[in-house]
Amino acid sequence: MKVTMLLADAAQAVDGKLYILGGGWSITGPDPSPTAIALKIEVPWTDTNRRHHLELKLLNADGQPVSVPTQAGEHAVEFGGDFEVGRPAGLPEGSPLDMVLAINMSPLPLPPGQRYEWQCFINGNTKEDWRVGFYTRRKEK
Repeated sequence: MKVTMLLADAAQAVDGKLYILGGGWSITGPDPSPTAIALKIEVPWTDTNRRHHLELKLLNADGQPVSVPTQAGEHAVEFGGDFEVGRPAGLPEGSPLDMVLAINMSPLPLPPGQRYEWQCFINGNTKEDWRVGFYTRRKEK
């Protein structure tokens, strides 16, 4: 599979297309602000009509999971779910199919002056390019 990830201010996935507002940034803050991840997954023909498990995890510069405070205590920032891409009638055999997903988040209380990375896992596997990083600006004094 091929995964393309883009950070944005907001995103929508409608009818197989991504609609992105304020996309392509890699620096944010220092104050928390709303964030979205626009995701396009190219699914090979041989992987269609099967269920796949997707996970997105926020990692710090050391590759460790990032946790934030919630009403239920500290929790890792991650999303997950299953997806399946079906083959439409008439599509030539061997054609890859796309799956798009937009995840919009409330502002995350991330410390300024740090590097972070969203990493994608599909069926427990990841690749070097299935990630997108960003930096939080330092607060001016």
